[in-house]
Amino acid sequence: MLTLATVTPGEPEIFASIQGEGRSAGKECTFIRLSRCNLACVWCDTAYTWHFDGDARPHRDGVTYDRAEEQVVLTEEQAAGRILALGQDRLVITGGEPILQAPALARMLALLRIEIPGIFVEIETNGTVRPPPALDRFVGQYNVSPKLAHSGNAAELALPPERLAEWVDNLRAWFKFVVASEADAREALALAEVHAIPRERILLMPEGTVASVLHAREEWLEPFCEAHGLTMSRRLHIEMFGDTRGT
Repeated sequence: MLTLATVTPGEPEIFASIQGEGRSAGKECTFIRLSRCNLACVWCDTAYTWHFDGDARPHRDGVTYDRAEEQVVLTEEQAAGRILALGQDRLVITGGEPILQAPALARMLALLRIEIPGIFVEIETNGTVRPPPALDRFVGQYNVSPKLAHSGNAAELALPPERLAEWVDNLRAWFKFVVASEADAREALALAEVHAIPRERILLMPEGTVASVLHAREEWLEPFCEAHGLTMSRRLHIEMFGDTRGT
């Protein structure tokens, strides 16, 4: 069984769109958004996947969500069926933290591989959880987003050195750092130096859910990336659809 986020109460967040950010930006795909996360970023734009009523972890907007309205459970067969109906050959698994549900994800992907042998699977992860072999064998790309100090997470939780070392060794892993200031960008650069993250696999992405904020941050981020041999990632889905679910 998989616990998913919802678009509206009872309706799972499985949808066709384009990948809005990271290495695959602009590619058509299907998204499946899972619920629950082991971290709590104060600027998280999908807090409805984890910041439920009674959760005292801080978030900048102070809103908590009704778990019964924000979660829905599907069998692996039901989730696979909805994904197949959308007709895409690229799947992005996001959250929340998807790898927390690795066993059920592996079973769902095994079903999808039967129907679409060439399906390409991306997993968006905060990088703190090791994917087990049963899941890893189905994944073509990991979009690893280590959380910097401005996320509000303690470094010992968000940046376990042993996990970072494993992702560096995994050539399917691309590192996407969310930054709101040049200080954040320099923190990401320092982290890359300490953990020997190849610069060609690093993307810096501005934090924000409003196009005007993103554009303002891109103005200084683009030259910073150029100067340091990094890649800037935009957030195309925010520009195209705004900060809305199911896009």
